[in-house]
Amino acid sequence: MSKPRNIILIVADSLRYDSVYGAGETQSVYTPYLNNNAVQFAQARSSGCWTLPATASLFTGLMPHQHGATSQTRNVNPNVPTLAQRLKAAGYNTLQITANVATTDIFGLHRGFDEIRRIWQLVPAKFNRLQQLLVMVGKPRMRKMLLSKDAIANKLTEDLKVSTTWLQNTHEDVFNEARRTLAENEKKGQNTFLFLNLMETHFPYHVAPTFETTADSILGRLREIYSLFHVVNQSFLKTGKIGISSNMLSLIKQRQRLSWEIIAPALDSFVQELHQDKDNLVIFAADHGDNFGEQNWLYHFSNVNDAGNKVPVFWLSHNRTHSPQTVNLPVNSKDLYHAILQACHLPAEGDGISITDAPEASCSVMQSFWYNNHGKTLPQFKYNQICFVEGNQRYLHRHGQWFTAPITELGQAEPLFIPIPRNIHPVYEHVEDPRRRQYFLQTLADFNVFSDKIGTGR
Repeated sequence: MSKPRNIILIVADSLRYDSVYGAGETQSVYTPYLNNNAVQFAQARSSGCWTLPATASLFTGLMPHQHGATSQTRNVNPNVPTLAQRLKAAGYNTLQITANVATTDIFGLHRGFDEIRRIWQLVPAKFNRLQQLLVMVGKPRMRKMLLSKDAIANKLTEDLKVSTTWLQNTHEDVFNEARRTLAENEKKGQNTFLFLNLMETHFPYHVAPTFETTADSILGRLREIYSLFHVVNQSFLKTGKIGISSNMLSLIKQRQRLSWEIIAPALDSFVQELHQDKDNLVIFAADHGDNFGEQNWLYHFSNVNDAGNKVPVFWLSHNRTHSPQTVNLPVNSKDLYHAILQACHLPAEGDGISITDAPEASCSVMQSFWYNNHGKTLPQFKYNQICFVEGNQRYLHRHGQWFTAPITELGQAEPLFIPIPRNIHPVYEHVEDPRRRQYFLQTLADFNVFSDKIGTGR
């Protein structure tokens, strides 16, 4: 059996599962080719809740406590081999085309790539200066730099360029750059691994070619901008209050759904172009989700919620060995790493579980680590936590206490976690398979060691 000619891994940043599949939808209404040709995973969850740990897990097949990239330890362990390194050694030209600075060298996610193309450096700005100013004052790091003595330094200039992907659509630019690269390598007979990151579904959730509000009235638009500001700044970590009305949270959630509706047809066409009658392996997924009030949480740091971790995953095999179907088992998106290696006939790393060939063996585990909001995070939010899924139930461990909640059904509000009596250990009580039980117990023990090492700042 041949290995893929090319491998294309496409990630839509922050895209929630229920933004792709609306209430009552078992298929995405905007992606007919994906629907008819992909293995879809209806219960996939990311290992981490924001770009760094989640992407690092995709690139290593490891949990955050294993690869080391978290909100407190912001770098991938240099001794851990990455997917790009493995594929490069197997003869692939490895290229990253990204709209998110977090996937580049600043956190170590560049390792193994022959080249990283930052799309904000390749496209002209289409937004006006007022829109750019809104982003600058809305992001704490940019406010600090703007007011510092180094405000005209190169780093600020680079940050201003990065704001391009926050303020305008660049997905077609990413696709065109990928097309050009594949065509060039095809002429040379060169196999290619492409990692593409799309930012349209990330905050502020693009609802138009350049940034726009969606509220009807002037007052509503001001409230929308105010609410977006507090979402991205996670102000609730400093105040203890969400501070955004339920109506406005619904509006912001709808912004992401609209952003998906905008990019989905182009994405579907791009995937069809790369996959139909081609010997290419194509994967589309989200790295993580986002919270719009679920579990009284906002944005995507420091959570193990379904809103922040349940993700869409589509696998389109290069040799049609995997028939189009929907897998309803709880799986971990990190195991895409092993599936890709297996498709290339490369030896597995670690547990080596393939999400495509053995989804029943994939263990859905999520981890998060406390977020330091400029030294002002309140004590009640300073915790590290781990959550696993068994059957239709989630089990959360935080501060030495177990909690549980059902998995979230499409179209339903996410159920709140409730405490479990302290004399009950859910792994022993509810996990019957010996291999899974041992995996959960070992992962919990290793997580606790790592968590104790980095602390909680309390």
